[in-house]
Amino acid sequence: MAKRTKQAAGTPAIAALTAAGVAFTTHAYEHDPAHPSYGEEAAEAMGVSPTQVFKTLVADVDGVLTVAVVPVSGSLDLKALATAVGGKRAAMADPALAERTTGYVRGGISPLGQRKRLRTVIDESASAHPTICCSAGRRGLEIELSPTDLTTLTEAILAPIGRP
Repeated sequence: MAKRTKQAAGTPAIAALTAAGVAFTTHAYEHDPAHPSYGEEAAEAMGVSPTQVFKTLVADVDGVLTVAVVPVSGSLDLKALATAVGGKRAAMADPALAERTTGYVRGGISPLGQRKRLRTVIDESASAHPTICCSAGRRGLEIELSPTDLTTLTEAILAPIGRP
């Protein structure tokens, strides 16, 4: 069932999960601003495989902002993302635009509870895990939930958009 802490109570992602009645667990850790990778840092801090921790990236696909959720152990295949949503070209979105649109800061963008709901694609590798972790909406705070629940709540599609 949901594990809530005082620190976790305030993020829109946690509020969205709570409102939906979805089972999840929060994982808080001390964020190190000097760490070269937010996702790798999260995996190390939680003691889980980087293939089970997913990063949330915002891309521009033919002029439409699109959320891509891929394992932190790899990278986003922009061409595959464009194909997954029926587009032709994809590029990473301007970070400031991504922050304004989602309501989160870079390194803490969650696929849940965004200011404006964006179409979302989750790498199909998520379905290989009983649970996955993604940002809870703040650096140093992750949520663990089933990939099925994440897919349902974000109205995402599953597609092969990650590269090892």
